[in-house]
Amino acid sequence: MVDVSQRAMTKRGNMTKTRVALLTKRPQHNAIRLAALQEIAAKNNLLEIVVADLEQEPGEIIAAFQSARILIAPNIKPTNSIAAKLPDLKLLQTFSAGTDQLDLALLLQHGIEVANNGGANAVSVAEHAIMLMLTINHKFDLQIESVKDGKWMKGVTGALSEYTSMVDRQVGIIGLGRIGSRVAQRLRGWECSVVYSDIVDFDTGYESAVGAKRMPLDQLIATSDYISLHVPLDRFTYHMMSTVQFKAMKNSAVLINTCRGSVVDEAALVDALKNGEIWGAGLDVTEVEPTPPDNPLITMPNVVITPHLATRVIQSEWNADMNAVENAERIAQGFKPNWIVDPV
Repeated sequence: MVDVSQRAMTKRGNMTKTRVALLTKRPQHNAIRLAALQEIAAKNNLLEIVVADLEQEPGEIIAAFQSARILIAPNIKPTNSIAAKLPDLKLLQTFSAGTDQLDLALLLQHGIEVANNGGANAVSVAEHAIMLMLTINHKFDLQIESVKDGKWMKGVTGALSEYTSMVDRQVGIIGLGRIGSRVAQRLRGWECSVVYSDIVDFDTGYESAVGAKRMPLDQLIATSDYISLHVPLDRFTYHMMSTVQFKAMKNSAVLINTCRGSVVDEAALVDALKNGEIWGAGLDVTEVEPTPPDNPLITMPNVVITPHLATRVIQSEWNADMNAVENAERIAQGFKPNWIVDPV
């Protein structure tokens, strides 16, 4: 049964619409994002979308969002206090895959479920993870920098044995969900083997479709040439890659992290690279962002860092917008939303 209380709905002529609140970090982007969501929502005409940004006073935001049943908001800590003060709120929808800055237990106490973006950026992040592997294999960062510096190939250093292909290498994926599975799918035909570890039990059909074989986590860590991390950040995955794991890895192995910085113990990673316990690392995320200019990882050989922009393709934003509207419309029609993230 759809809740049609006056507090939770707004009237537009003879049409009753569900109010959706859009909270943004970038005021200059408000009009563009609002227009995109409204264009998608116009098809079914179930939603009224209002917008505010985090530069406004909290009281102004709360007042603007009264009677909203869905809040579309960023994965940042200020979102928690705003959501908790909206009495009719049923769903907090993020544009991101991660929800690590949201207090899921607190929100649930207020009757608010949290949903992530439903894999909106999965393809982009998967492509980025593979790009990091290839960049380290071929030292693309050195090649590009050398040409831009006017040195042609003179700035490209390292013995020929340091350059390699993916052929006959083992890629170990930790987390075979929406992103990890797409990494595996995209490596089919690359003449490498793909293994995975996950707390979820996938059936053989899923494994076959993505092209990955299950392996115990400790064995995956000890035998893989590349370890690619695709897990949410929570109390179980915080620093899941630390000193013990790095010592267990092959000294020729490369760590790839495109999920959350704190899944990796960064101090332990620095030590592992300095001590030659692993060969390299490709990171789109760091424990502190922006990472400090004196972070030793920045200048280490065989380390490539990008500024948490693995999701940055237009398709990711389109998908996130469509998924956000879809979930809001599910609430409007009295259905359970998709992509709910449970507190752990």
